[in-house]
Amino acid sequence: MTPGSNIPLPVTHVAVDVAAPVRLDVSGLLLTADGKVRSDDDFIFYNQPTGPGVTYRSGGGTAPDSITVDTTAVPPGIEKIVVTASPDAAGQSFQGIEPTATIRNAADGSVISSFTPPRLGPETALVIVEIYLRNGAWKARAVGQGYANGLAGIATDYGVSVEDPAPTPPPTTPVRPVTPPPPAVQPPPAPQVAAPPAPPAPPAPAPGAGKINLDKGRVSLQKNQTVSLVKGGRPLLSQVKMGLGWEPAYRGKDIDLDASVIAYGPQRNHIDSCYFGKLSIVNGAIKHSGDNLTGEGGGDDEVIVVDLGRLPQEVTGLVFTVNSFSGQKFTEVAKAYCRLIDAASGEELVRFDLTNAEAQTGVMMAKLIKQFSGEWEMTAIGDFVKSRTVRGMVKPAAQAL
Repeated sequence: MTPGSNIPLPVTHVAVDVAAPVRLDVSGLLLTADGKVRSDDDFIFYNQPTGPGVTYRSGGGTAPDSITVDTTAVPPGIEKIVVTASPDAAGQSFQGIEPTATIRNAADGSVISSFTPPRLGPETALVIVEIYLRNGAWKARAVGQGYANGLAGIATDYGVSVEDPAPTPPPTTPVRPVTPPPPAVQPPPAPQVAAPPAPPAPPAPAPGAGKINLDKGRVSLQKNQTVSLVKGGRPLLSQVKMGLGWEPAYRGKDIDLDASVIAYGPQRNHIDSCYFGKLSIVNGAIKHSGDNLTGEGGGDDEVIVVDLGRLPQEVTGLVFTVNSFSGQKFTEVAKAYCRLIDAASGEELVRFDLTNAEAQTGVMMAKLIKQFSGEWEMTAIGDFVKSRTVRGMVKPAAQAL
């Protein structure tokens, strides 16, 4: 098969094997007509291997992982099953790796078709094939769509929640460990933690375990999603940069926005605000790059540097905001985003692209919250506020913590 081509499926039970020179994480998502999962139960992967009409089978590292679809058991309303894959090794892309999806008759293993996506490079995850319903008949389509932000990017595109902890945390996240985990099971209230079925839980889990973290590279967030700033089992407590950027929605028209960060204590009490009029707060642990008056030019328009390790103990929450002092509305802004960067390496860790706009003069972009275990978590907010200055953001930002 070639990209975009499709074939009718001659059998009702098909298996999609995905093989490559390296071990892959393979998963399947059941999608409705709007291209979204109904719930996290429609995300089938090694930690949730069965779903309605769809199952996952591990190759154990010696054989290909596969997704099997029983089209007779797929529930009404599900019109597509997408099969995805990502290299298991942290940070590895498909550069120089040619994964092949083989579609088989699940009953006897005979080959129906195969597909090898061409010209792969920096992609760290792929939607390889689709099993889809068209005019009452099931077909298979070769896709080969790549993502640069791992299986987490694919999952969030299709509506899977990636911020919930898993009942049995994998060593890294989101699926073995790149794929986002299924919905959380609340732990019992007793002081002693019950051991999962297998293997027994360690006595002291690493900070951020069971949550989406930074082990697999850059994380792309959607509104209200959260990432734990943990890498290699250790909280990120070094210097980070929050870059905020935007472009005018109409060519030739400048857009003057102001990026700020508001620091709060454990009771949501306002400690201080860092903005173009106050470029350093909390003894220099938070610094502002200065004002950008137009929004023109490549790269971040304004940058706020936060030294997580130097923040005073009383600072437990940070909310990053953008305001239009001149009164221009966010409907006049295009491509607004925020991104968290490792200040030492320049590596982009987390990104949130604002995909909607309201006729307001302020927006809360993201927040950083310090957990009891010591690590910080970043959550995308994307809520608009009627305020031209950071002063007017203090109360709504406190409510957003």
